[in-house]
Amino acid sequence: MAEWTLKYADTRGEIHQQVAEAASERELRDRYTQQGFLIYSIRPRSEISGLASNLRPSGKKLNLEKFLIFNQQFVTLIRAGLPILKALDLLSERLTDAKLSVHIRAVRDEVRNGALLSDAFAKQGVFPSIYVTSVLAGERSGSLPEVIDRFITYQKLSLSVRKKLLVSLMYPALLILLVICLIVFLITYVVPNFADLYSSMNAQLPAPTLILIAIGTTARNYVLLGFGGLVVAIFGFRAWARTATGREAIDRVLLKVPFVGEIWLKYQVAQFSRVLSTLLIGGIPLMPALDTAADSLGTAVLKKVLAKAVKLVKEGQSLSGSLRETRVFPSLSLDMIEVGESTGALPAMLGSIAEFYEDDVSTQVTAALSLIEPVIMIFMGMFVAFVLISLYLPIFSLADSIHT
Repeated sequence: MAEWTLKYADTRGEIHQQVAEAASERELRDRYTQQGFLIYSIRPRSEISGLASNLRPSGKKLNLEKFLIFNQQFVTLIRAGLPILKALDLLSERLTDAKLSVHIRAVRDEVRNGALLSDAFAKQGVFPSIYVTSVLAGERSGSLPEVIDRFITYQKLSLSVRKKLLVSLMYPALLILLVICLIVFLITYVVPNFADLYSSMNAQLPAPTLILIAIGTTARNYVLLGFGGLVVAIFGFRAWARTATGREAIDRVLLKVPFVGEIWLKYQVAQFSRVLSTLLIGGIPLMPALDTAADSLGTAVLKKVLAKAVKLVKEGQSLSGSLRETRVFPSLSLDMIEVGESTGALPAMLGSIAEFYEDDVSTQVTAALSLIEPVIMIFMGMFVAFVLISLYLPIFSLADSIHT
C-alpha cells in the first residue's frame, strides 16, 4: 500500500490535510468521494523514515520552554475545533518569542500553500526531529492532538531533568568563580605590594615567600596578556568544539573521565530511552523511531554507536542484542529492553529505563556536589593560609631580630 498526501473539504466546508494509504490515487479519490468529501489534491507521500532523514538542522536553537507553551496553546485550539491553519494564524501573531514567531509564520505560509504540517515544520530545520516525526505520525493516524500531548509530556519531563541538573551545578560553579577571583586578587595585588615593602626594607626572605613573590610579580606583569590569551583560548575552543572532529574528541574524553563519564552516559541513555518510548507509543515504526532517538542525543560518539545498532536491527537482530554488541549501554538497561521485547511492552519498559536513570543521575550528581563543596572550601582555606604565612614570615623574623 502506497501513502498519499490528501487535501479535501468535508461536508461543513472545513479543509483537512492528512496522509492516507491506498493502492492507487484513483482508489483513494473514489473512497473519499463516496463519503461526500470534496477532493482538492492527492500526491504521493514519502515514508516517515524519509522525512526524518531529510531533517537538516540549521544550527539555530529554539527556546524550548516557549516552544512548549506554543504547543500547549496549539493543541488547545485544535481540540476546540479550529482548523490547523486558523490556529497557526492566531498563534503566530501572539507569540512573545520573536525567533519562534518567525518560524511559526513560515510554517503557516507553507500550510496555506498546501503543504502538510509535518513537511512545513521539517522545512524550517530548527524544530526537534522527535516533534516533526511525531506530527507526521499524528497526521497518518488522524490523532494529531494526542500526539502533540505526548510530545508536551516528554518535553516537560526533559526540561525538568535539565533544570534539576543546572540548579545543582549553579552553586558549585559560583563558588569556583569566587575562589578564582580571590586567588587572582591575592596573587596580582596583595603579593606584589608586600614584595615592594620587603624590597624597601632589604629583608632576608624565606624560600616560601620568595616563591610566592616571584609568582605574584610575574602574574602582575602579564595579567592583561594572560587574560587576553584566556579569552582567545575560550573562543578558539568553542569554535573547535562546534566542529564534528571537536565534538567527537570532547565526547570521547568526557566518557573516559572516571565518575563523570558514567553519569554522562546514564543521562544519554535516559534521553534515548525517553525519546524512543515517546515515538513508539505515538505509533512510529521501530526503525524511524530509532533514527530519530539517536539524532536526539548530545554526543557524537553515541550517535555512531547507535548507527551501528540500527544497522544490525535492519539485518534482523533484536534491539537488545544490537545494543549489547556496541558494548556501551549499561547492562541493566539492556536486560530491561530484552524483557520489554519478549513481553511486547517495549515502550513502557523504555519509559521505566528513562525514569530509573534520570533518578540515578540526579542522585549521583547531588552526592558528587555535596563532596565538591567542602573540597573547594578546604582548597581555598589552604591556599589563603599558605599566602598569609608566606607573607608574614619575614615580619615575624624582623620582630624577633628587633627584640634580640
